[in-house]
Amino acid sequence: MGSEGEMPAVVETDVAIIGAGPVGLFAVFECGMLRMKTVVVDALGEIGGQCSALYPEKPIFDIPAHPEIAGADLIAALHKQCAPFNPMLMLGRRVDGLRQDGEKLVLTTSEGDVITCRAVILAAGAGAFGPNRPPLERLPEFEATGGVRYLVSKREEFRGKRVVIAGGGDSAVDWALSLKQVAAHVTVVHRRDKFRCAPESAAQLKQAAERGEIELAIPYQLHGLEGEGGVLTGVSLATLKGEVKTVPADHLLAFFGLSMELGPIAEWGLGLDRSHITVEPATCATNIPGVHAIGDIATYPGKLKLILQGFSEAAMAAHAIHPRIFPGEALHFEYSTSKGLPVPG
Repeated sequence: MGSEGEMPAVVETDVAIIGAGPVGLFAVFECGMLRMKTVVVDALGEIGGQCSALYPEKPIFDIPAHPEIAGADLIAALHKQCAPFNPMLMLGRRVDGLRQDGEKLVLTTSEGDVITCRAVILAAGAGAFGPNRPPLERLPEFEATGGVRYLVSKREEFRGKRVVIAGGGDSAVDWALSLKQVAAHVTVVHRRDKFRCAPESAAQLKQAAERGEIELAIPYQLHGLEGEGGVLTGVSLATLKGEVKTVPADHLLAFFGLSMELGPIAEWGLGLDRSHITVEPATCATNIPGVHAIGDIATYPGKLKLILQGFSEAAMAAHAIHPRIFPGEALHFEYSTSKGLPVPG
């Protein structure tokens, strides 16, 4: 499978897919089954979207035929599934521009790449995203060394470490319950004793605290970071009354949600509705000919924000695009069990 290059690329392809999350990767497969070549562009430096960046080890329970599968494992399986079609991956760059050139579409990226294609599939989820950072002095110093993080890629990295987790949502609580099994000490910092998470998770957190497996710092909020040379040694906490204490720590995990934005895509005239793109349900077509939107970014009556619905939309978009790539050629649908994988031309 192709990978990103260091120099700006000039590429011509059949379909450009924006977003390398699970739905974008499945769109590669669906296009490939119809003999359409693809290029995939993503602002992140790796494939997988939120599955890889936010919950690679957390189980997903609503993928058909998988009673339970971790986010990273789902991405690995989708990667393997679309690999025979050898898509070109252009990672670590944002799509900035879209213009029409006759019957073709031309995309430009933040790295100066130019991609000419017949159709575009927007599978950008909620857009480019990044963490909401706490307003702490010296934050970049400790971010650079991994002392402060906003996601957990590998739980084992925290084995034997002192971990402070800040936040009151599902991510904070779920990782507190998970990391208590490997970390030397886990402290959860929250401004109030009510957590915005699944009730069962909140109950488990309370029980773990009662058993001494987790320390709850309530009602506190982050106040400062301590350490030298980027090596975190403690996290300073404060109450609303100004009472301050320091908790020894090797890592601070801050889970204050994500800041998401469509970026330049919002300026393309796609008929946005609260950062979502309205599409034709049967084809996922937008109001720009040749541009389709699938997954969380797309909306229509009855839309469900489920990965499995995004998979279905990928198939519908690919079939709708086929006449643009092969005008005048009849598409006779066959089950994959009947036709197998197309032989690369």
